[in-house]
Amino acid sequence: MIKFDDVTCRFRHSDGKEVMGLNKVATTIPDGQFVCLLGRSGHGKSTFVRALAGLQPLSAGQILVDGKAISGPGYDRGMVFQEDTIFPWLSVEANVAFGLRARGVATADCSRRVQHWLAAVGLTEFARSWPKQLSGGMRKRVAIATVFANDAPVLLMDEPFGPLDYVTRRDLQDLLIGLWRETGKTIVFVTHDIEEALLLAERILMVRNGQIVDDITLDLPRPRDEEVRASRHAVKVTRAIQQHLALDTGSRVQSAHGQQT
Repeated sequence: MIKFDDVTCRFRHSDGKEVMGLNKVATTIPDGQFVCLLGRSGHGKSTFVRALAGLQPLSAGQILVDGKAISGPGYDRGMVFQEDTIFPWLSVEANVAFGLRARGVATADCSRRVQHWLAAVGLTEFARSWPKQLSGGMRKRVAIATVFANDAPVLLMDEPFGPLDYVTRRDLQDLLIGLWRETGKTIVFVTHDIEEALLLAERILMVRNGQIVDDITLDLPRPRDEEVRASRHAVKVTRAIQQHLALDTGSRVQSAHGQQT
């Protein structure tokens, strides 16, 4: 269970202007849920996951994971960034093994885990390749294998597929859904893309001005093909999201549940 207890994050830009990244956010995320954070740029989505990762100091409130307040990064939370963060001086298998070795995992167990997750993401034959020899999509597979190999119960993803082409992005979305269903991990996934949220999420948190302004449960079967995404429920959710994304700061909108925010 993840709990945000009236979390506020303020920080300053390089020009000295204070920014309210999160404003008294209160929400819970049950174990094993796939949640997408959706909203316009600059409204707090990345601050939410960075705070949960322990990378963004809190100005007020607290974040608890399994009842324990977090105070910084920890092995119970893994993160995949939008930027390419794999080490260019390490081979693919060494990248996947890096966190395990840092934690002192025994060599045999480390090797077993690395080989398992390389196979799971389709990179077994590239185990000894260098990152510069891989495409962008393959490097993202390395990053995904790395966080799953470390076996953190909570995975945080900040627009990880944003820079990729449409076909590669869809392949990785399908891969991620398969791994999530296999492992039952909790995933908090930042996106600006409505279609991506409809494909991935069990629940969508709409973020605006540092606050959660709508909490939408997606009651859609999987796989979520075009027919599913054209269902009455999916269309209703899409329209609610589109309204949220089009609003000015002071406007009001009807949520997916019929309430105004």
